[in-house]
Amino acid sequence: MPQPPHPHPRLLVADQVAGRVSLLDLPSGEEVAALDHRHPAEHAGFLALPDGLVACVDDRAGELLVLDPYGPDAGRPLVRRRIPVAVPAEHLAAAPDGRRLAVTTGLGRNEEAWTGLLTAVDLDAPDGAVAVRVRGRTGEPGVTVLGGPSPLVVLRHREPGELLVHRHHDLMAAPPSCPPVEPVRRIGLPDADGHGDAHDPVTGRVFAAAGSGVHRVRHEGERVAPEPPLPWDADGRTGGRGYYLRLDPVRRTLWSCVRGGPSAPGRWPEWTNDAWWHGLDTGTTGRLELGPGLVFRLAVTARHIAYSRVHPDGDELILLAAPTTPGARPEIAARLPLPAMTGAPRRGGTPWDGVQRRAIAASPGAGLVAVSRGGHGEVHVFDADRAERLTTLTLPTPLDDGGHLALVTPGDGAHADPVGR
Repeated sequence: MPQPPHPHPRLLVADQVAGRVSLLDLPSGEEVAALDHRHPAEHAGFLALPDGLVACVDDRAGELLVLDPYGPDAGRPLVRRRIPVAVPAEHLAAAPDGRRLAVTTGLGRNEEAWTGLLTAVDLDAPDGAVAVRVRGRTGEPGVTVLGGPSPLVVLRHREPGELLVHRHHDLMAAPPSCPPVEPVRRIGLPDADGHGDAHDPVTGRVFAAAGSGVHRVRHEGERVAPEPPLPWDADGRTGGRGYYLRLDPVRRTLWSCVRGGPSAPGRWPEWTNDAWWHGLDTGTTGRLELGPGLVFRLAVTARHIAYSRVHPDGDELILLAAPTTPGARPEIAARLPLPAMTGAPRRGGTPWDGVQRRAIAASPGAGLVAVSRGGHGEVHVFDADRAERLTTLTLPTPLDDGGHLALVTPGDGAHADPVGR
């Protein structure tokens, strides 16, 4: 007999340095399952798949892992599938149906790009899951996978700014030995500083963040057509750019954080940060000031957008109340303090080299937000609807570099954002 969905949210906590993945029940924090000797690629992140599954890449083993967070309740293992892929994994994405995936490679622990391997995956090939590796251009490419009768893999290259379009079927038909591949379409971008990708399966649009704005292309049948970019400037607030894009499937909104201020990394406490959003159906764009310091990734809950802000004067979780009526605008609902991190970024140093960081996660089907405390082995769980901290979870490893988190709720529709986070 099939088991009913588990009523509680689940939290995946990856310590990519120590090599451990914990599956916790929320809000109790009870450990349901754990994986040792697993080092998920932090930059590629976790990817929500249909049927409540989650994918990630083990950056040491060179495997794509398909995880089943509610499988242990029915006697199934946490790891449902293991598929060999090229590493170090940079980005991970899936087509909307979750069958076809792509993994790009980046620097890893190297000073410069050294591999241009791209892995295409078909989870439901006739003989079982199949992965094919091909060679493209070295760099740190972003990736999206577009669905439809002829699924496409779109790589976003930073230097030179360019989108390269491949047919997923062609990649899967490539011979062995990592042959070079040529795209079926090249779309030039005006900037050589791209960073941040999103894909809206409803409209078929791909979004790529760059200094000059959010560049767009639209997938229609066999065509991939460029559209006018979206500006970062909005609501009278100008300057800066976003380095991260995320699709909010609840409100069908694109979110980012626009960073401005001095370019020197050592002056990061002076960086300005604005929440930036674009309504995919309304076409409205706006910005809202968050405060100085380091703000990067964000998380989407059922009723809020969550950002973590790191600053020498104190870290905080910022909750934006999402609009509930047409034409309404998001507003800051709460600023909740976060305990300081030993080894946190300091004035005069960079905010990412040899320092502790924070990971953040939420589910679009729940009101919880999880924020890690790098180096302390702690994850703080907040109730966004009540704007309060529920509990602090203690992990058996320190979560150096902040670890990585994924919060899952049954039927939350998170796979409508088909890019790894």
